[in-house]
Order: sequence, then C-alpha cells, then structure tokens
Amino acid sequence: EVQLVESGGGLVQAGGSLRLSCAASGFPFDDYTIAWFRQAPGKDHEAVSGISSSVGRTYYTDSVKGRFTISSDNAKNTVYLQMNSLKPEDTAVYYCAAETQFPATLAQTKRWLLWNEYDYWGQGTQVTVSS
Repeated sequence: EVQLVESGGGLVQAGGSLRLSCAASGFPFDDYTIAWFRQAPGKDHEAVSGISSSVGRTYYTDSVKGRFTISSDNAKNTVYLQMNSLKPEDTAVYYCAAETQFPATLAQTKRWLLWNEYDYWGQGTQVTVSS
C-alpha cells in the first residue's frame, strides 16, 4: 500500500522558515515524480514545487522560486520542502503527491502542475504564516 505522510508544518512569523517532509512508502523510491501542492481556504490546489527522479529535475512555480527548495533523501524515502522567507500568502495546507506509474512522462510536461495527474496524495500539513 502506497502511503505519503507529510510533517513539519506549523505557525511561523513572516520572514521565517519551515521544512516540510513527505515520507513515502509502498513503491520503489528510485522512479517517481513527487510534487508539493498547497490549498488555501476557498481556493483550488496549487502546485508549488516538484522533483522527478525519473528525469533528474526539480520544478518551482513563480510564487515560490528563490524561496523554496525541494530535495530528496532516497535512503529515507523522503522528499523535503525547505521554505524560507515565508509570507502570509504562503498560509495553506500543504500536500505531497506522487506519480509512480508514468513519472517521466508527467515530469516532462506541464501536467506536473495538476493535482489530478498524480496517483497518490498525503493527508496534508498546515502552514500558517503570521504578519
């Protein structure tokens, strides 16, 4: 059974940092595309960053480029999202999502931005940034 478990969320002041973790299990951690999404109240899921072991790339949307860094530790089956210079508009529930069937195909198109293109999703972790 595939599981994605996020952790690391919390309350932080504007300008602060948090590191989110996405612990994965149930699939080989050598061929995947995993993305971080966030959902603010009343809004759709928004992709913020992705990483693909299949094509060896990382991805960022303009809203977080230069502030967030995605990385992976294959020995721990974990993907991280280091979030620096946090802003109140970063407040949301953050989810990780994994594509394991056709990860390379997803990673090579802009479909990596789409929530429904992934096979598995975690339960989310709340990030709140106060002003």
